[in-house]
Amino acid sequence: MTLRKKHRESKLHKAIIRLLCLLTFIIYTFSFVSCSDDDKKDSPEYPGTVIDLGTHKLMTYIVSKKSKYLVVFESGHGNDHTSWYSTGKSSEILSISNFLDSDVLLYDRAGYGKSESNTEPRNINKLRSELEKVIDKFANDRKVILVGHSLGGLIIRDFAIKNPKKVAGLVFVDASHEKYNHFSQSQIDSFYNTYKAAYGENSGIALETLQLIEDFKYMEGLPNLPDVPVIAITSMKIDAEHDSADRQLWYDSKESLKTGVKDFTHIKTIKSGHFIQLDEPKLVLSNIRLLLSKLP
Repeated sequence: MTLRKKHRESKLHKAIIRLLCLLTFIIYTFSFVSCSDDDKKDSPEYPGTVIDLGTHKLMTYIVSKKSKYLVVFESGHGNDHTSWYSTGKSSEILSISNFLDSDVLLYDRAGYGKSESNTEPRNINKLRSELEKVIDKFANDRKVILVGHSLGGLIIRDFAIKNPKKVAGLVFVDASHEKYNHFSQSQIDSFYNTYKAAYGENSGIALETLQLIEDFKYMEGLPNLPDVPVIAITSMKIDAEHDSADRQLWYDSKESLKTGVKDFTHIKTIKSGHFIQLDEPKLVLSNIRLLLSKLP
């Protein structure tokens, strides 16, 4: 479900990932693998690590190279960690790590993928607090580079503001923003009933949906980002549901992130829809690597 006008991300992301394995991808410099049955046999699922939060357990996926910084990926609403894999295969985490020459960490929030559900209110404050616990488990006192897609952009913003000394840089991938995203209660009710029927009442997507109106109100009250390098990558692709005026509003909402930030870069793309990391993975990873290159 995107957090845009039609709130489509939850319905599209699984279909997109399935369809990707039917397409022929351009081979980028970080060596994507094919999606044939033979490849699946040769490339088993990348093993995860379970962490226990007390109330529920989360599945995490990390590649450890003992690098100076840890790159942490936060998925959007309706997505598990595989939304970062353009091939749809978890073995791609190794390619990402090699391309960045850095430790990378992905995980599934509660109610997604192999993570357990948690029935406490799944608001941004809660999601950020769980991200803190995941990072504390693996960072080993290192600073992190946070990469957030869609709703994940709200989560990493909250983390950075609450934990400025732990953050070395931020990358926002078509991130949601309270200056753009507005939902009525009737819309939320409709979304929730749809996701409840499709995924269950304790699914991550259903429970997070219930909090969306309050989430954007919560974000309105937050101060500016800490002064660390920030890159925002925004889709400006016009389609049947997003005209040029709508795209400009979408872009402008991310422009507001630069307040108080000395090193801010905002990149437009018209080649990708909301899932830029799937449509243009090299664009996303190259900019993460660029941010890493700026750090001491």
